[in-house]
Amino acid sequence: MTQGPPLEHVLRRLAETPEDFLAEPRIGADGALVTAALVADLFHLLGHGPEASEILPVALRDRNRLQLTAVVVWLLADDWVVAAAPDRPTLAALLGDRVGELAGSGRADQFVADVERREELARTLIAALRLVPAGESAAQAADRLSAVSIVERRRLLRAAQAAEERARAVREALIRKAAEESADKYTRE
Repeated sequence: MTQGPPLEHVLRRLAETPEDFLAEPRIGADGALVTAALVADLFHLLGHGPEASEILPVALRDRNRLQLTAVVVWLLADDWVVAAAPDRPTLAALLGDRVGELAGSGRADQFVADVERREELARTLIAALRLVPAGESAAQAADRLSAVSIVERRRLLRAAQAAEERARAVREALIRKAAEESADKYTRE
């Protein structure tokens, strides 16, 4: 993986997010912040002509997700991202799936105010752009992201629960088989 910006730089930029980016997003006639316009400006800054379907789903009416998208746009409108020159599909996936997962794990303002959530967002964005924070190896960056990411913890918890369910099913099948074998042996005697 390619070296990205120092993590401290991204964390500082996130902590300094202007209040305008946390304004009430426009949904219908309500709200002031037009998130789709911010995303379009970001695509333009990075040399991509945005298509509406890639920017934001037309029917997106989730206030928190729109607010978090605005915060992410603020983070991505920085020199290190311009230098990294992410391609259009990477940006679309980041602003779509990744932001959606993060928005489902907490309020947008928490990603600005809370130290751990800031680190989670910063590391998630850096990783989504296929970069590692300056001074870290790919393994260190991945370990740290999995340690601070609520989304990753939820994924791991779901995987562990599924594995436990499979193990329980196997144990039950083994018990049934042993009982059947025991019954067969008993009837033969």
